[in-house]
Amino acid sequence: MSLSETTAKIDHLSDEQRDCIEICTEATEVCEWCADECAGNEEMAECLRLCRDVADVASLHARFMARDSNYGSQLAETCAGVCEECAEECERHDAEHCQVCADVLKKCAESCRNMMSA
Repeated sequence: MSLSETTAKIDHLSDEQRDCIEICTEATEVCEWCADECAGNEEMAECLRLCRDVADVASLHARFMARDSNYGSQLAETCAGVCEECAEECERHDAEHCQVCADVLKKCAESCRNMMSA
């Protein structure tokens, strides 16, 4: 079963929340990939650190939305902020993994910002 099929079964989620869960999950995965690719390269230490932060926060935010946590909007703000900071860092690097990561993180930040007011 795909993630979108799974989230479709969670009754309390709006379409925007479902989309945000999916992009947060994608951000988690792409940041894990980017961090792994950056490992061992001193010049990429900040990128690696921020990617790991995003992976943890985005994953937590997706879980909070899935369980309809009262703290979802606060975590959405944190997730958006760390995604934006990490995207800026990734954009500084020419590596494909960094460029892919930056693109996904911009979308994730926008989706999370939408969740702050939901």
